[in-house]
Amino acid sequence: MSLIGNLLDGLLSITDLRPRFTGPRCLVERYAVGGCDACSSACPHGAVTIDLEKASVEISDTACTGCGLCVAVCPSGALEYDVEGTLAALKRQGESARLACSKAESDAPTLHCLARLTPSHLMAAAAWNKDVTLERGDCGNCPIGSDLKKEFPEGWNVPDMLEDTLEEAHKYREASGGGVSARVVHILAGEGKKGGGERVSRRGAFASMFSSARTVVADLIPEKPLPFVDWSNPQEHVPSEWQWRFKALKPRPAPDTLTFWPAPVVDDSCILCPVCMNVCPTEAIVREILPDGGFELMLELSACTGCNACVASCPPDAMTLEPYRPFSAFDTPLLLFSSALKEETEAAREVEVGIGEENWEERKIWNGEAANPDVSEPGSDEI
Repeated sequence: MSLIGNLLDGLLSITDLRPRFTGPRCLVERYAVGGCDACSSACPHGAVTIDLEKASVEISDTACTGCGLCVAVCPSGALEYDVEGTLAALKRQGESARLACSKAESDAPTLHCLARLTPSHLMAAAAWNKDVTLERGDCGNCPIGSDLKKEFPEGWNVPDMLEDTLEEAHKYREASGGGVSARVVHILAGEGKKGGGERVSRRGAFASMFSSARTVVADLIPEKPLPFVDWSNPQEHVPSEWQWRFKALKPRPAPDTLTFWPAPVVDDSCILCPVCMNVCPTEAIVREILPDGGFELMLELSACTGCNACVASCPPDAMTLEPYRPFSAFDTPLLLFSSALKEETEAAREVEVGIGEENWEERKIWNGEAANPDVSEPGSDEI
């Protein structure tokens, strides 16, 4: 390859706006029942392609604008941007912190798009006792996070995603004694900023490095490139977003405090098959084989993203999502179900059924019904 070609490839890699994709966390690659098309549905520019036959997800490096809407709707953390750059920008500020989108007229630290804001950002800011103001531009006409030619389901746009992020962060923080203090304000883009109209894709970002480098880069929050996840390391199975959500539960709630963290519960119709374990995108569910040949289903609560793959895929429909758990549930892996519990349940059911039949016979005699056809009813003339 020529020197110019190498240089162009290097520059394009710098302006690659795509989020990191981790295949083992993707519900499509996990073959979860019903799959998942959230990222493709949320993308304003058709940059995400899902191939169900090949169980693969592809993101176009030329069509992606880096808005982050796909990351916001991904239930398992398979798509992600660096969260620590924004956390650092918030922490450096005083009690009143600000973040702005790249299309708003603002001198605040700038995110490429405010759709990249996550619950962990707001939760950490609340743990640091900060009030956060989020300054957005004209999202409806923004070339980054919208496409006026495409109709989306209600709520699948940047302003609504921001409101959902605020609400979700508030739920997580309630157990720590309060929600989050944040508000969204609309600031129109001024003449000093590069206006709308141009499609800001990878190529657009490449061109803007030369045409308006100062306005694009000066206040932009730096993001470190995310390396590929080493799946052989269990500590990397959990997305950094959920790791920070747990870290941001400060001060730590009392052990018996109900804490918002959606995760599965299992009823006694469980057949102890391995399906839930196989589809879990972070391997939070483990099916352990016991020395006596029995099984235990264990859950690492802090590793659960609440993606619902286990619930949707469970053959006997034995699983449901429970939104709250006592904070003590984070201390050790939780027992969801086991062979011993199943045996106890079945034994109790047998006893219950037996008592029920006995009561039914007694009830028939008490009501004057002939349990034995050879016995006459009381008061009858028949002998």
